[in-house]
Amino acid sequence: MSGACLGLRRGCVLLSVSAAALLLLLLPRGQRPAAPRRPPAGPSAAPPQRAGPGPRAGGPGAGGGPGGSAPPARRGRPAAGGDSLALEDIFIAVKTTRKYHRSRLDLLLQTWISRARGQTFIFTDWEDQELRLKAGEMCSAGDHMINTNCSAVHTRQALCCKMSVEYDKFLESGQKWFCHVDDDNYVNPRTLLRLLSAFSHSQDVYVGRPSLDHPIEAADHVQSDGSKTTVKFWFATGGAGFCISRGLALKMSPWASLGNFISTAERVRLPDDCTIGYIIEGLLEVKLLHSPLFHSHLENLQRLQGEAVLQQVTLSYGDPENKHNVVSVGGVFGLQQDPTRFKSVHCLLYPDTMWCPAKKKS
Repeated sequence: MSGACLGLRRGCVLLSVSAAALLLLLLPRGQRPAAPRRPPAGPSAAPPQRAGPGPRAGGPGAGGGPGGSAPPARRGRPAAGGDSLALEDIFIAVKTTRKYHRSRLDLLLQTWISRARGQTFIFTDWEDQELRLKAGEMCSAGDHMINTNCSAVHTRQALCCKMSVEYDKFLESGQKWFCHVDDDNYVNPRTLLRLLSAFSHSQDVYVGRPSLDHPIEAADHVQSDGSKTTVKFWFATGGAGFCISRGLALKMSPWASLGNFISTAERVRLPDDCTIGYIIEGLLEVKLLHSPLFHSHLENLQRLQGEAVLQQVTLSYGDPENKHNVVSVGGVFGLQQDPTRFKSVHCLLYPDTMWCPAKKKS
C-alpha cells in the first residue's frame, strides 16, 4: 500500500512539471508581464499646487491673471468695484432749527435738495406747516420734514436728541448709506454718489472730515476706586457732513438706537458728532476715513476756487461775523445776489435749472 502511494505521488509531480514547461513554451517571446495597477490616489496623495488661485470653470483665462477675476481685496480696503449704487440708496439727513427755516432752508430747497428730492429728510425742532408743504412738494413718497420735538436751544442735549432721531429714521428706511449734513451745507449729489460707490455698504465705513488736527480724548469708564479710564478717537465734524454705511450703522445699535444715543452721549458728555466718533472709533474700533471733499464754515473756504469747487462733496459758508468766507466761483451771480455762492455753484453744476441765467453764446 505504501509503495503504491509513493509511486502515485511521483507520477503527479512529474505531470505538474511537464504541464508548466508546456505553458512556458506557449507564451509569446519578448512580451513583458503587465505591471501591477496602483490604487487611485486619495485627497492626501494629490500633488502640491502652485500658490494663488487656479483656473476656474468657464474656459481659458478664467483664473487670477489677465482676462480673469482679480484677487480678493485686502482686509480693511474697499471692495473691488464697490457698490452698484443709485442716489435712491442714500439717506441724507439735514439738521436745522426753527430760526433757519427761511434764511437757510429756502436756499437749500431751491438748490441742491431739488436734485435729491426723494433722498433728503429735514430734521427740525418746530412744527412748520409751510416747510412741511414745501418738503412734501419735493417728493410725494412719505414725509420729508421730521419734527423731532427736541429743544431748539443749541445745547449738547438738543443736538444729540436730533441725531438720535436721524439715526432711528435711517434704520427704518432700509437705505444703504446714512449721510448727515447741516443746514449751511451744499451737497453735490454727483460727487457724493461717486465717493460712496467706491465702498460696499455692508462694510464698516465712516467717512468725513475732522475739524481738529488731532484725536480727542473722553472719559470712558469709572473704576471701582473712582478713577476713570479714557479713550482717544477721531470724529468727523457734523458741520462738514459725514456718511456711515448701513453695515456699520447696525453695529452701532446697542449704543445708538431707540434713545440709547442720548444716554451714550450723556455718559461721555459729548455733543452729537463727537459721540458718533466715540461709538465708531472708541467702542467699535473702526477708523474714520479722512476725506478732503467735505467742508465746513470752520475752514478757509476761499482756498477752494474754480473747477475744484465743483468736485467737492459738501461746501459751506461763513457765519455773519465772517461772511466773506465763501468759495471762489464767478461768472454767474455777484456777491450781493448770491452771498453764500450756493446759487452760483448750483448753476455751474446744473445750468439747465430754470432760474439760472442763460449762457452767453460765444
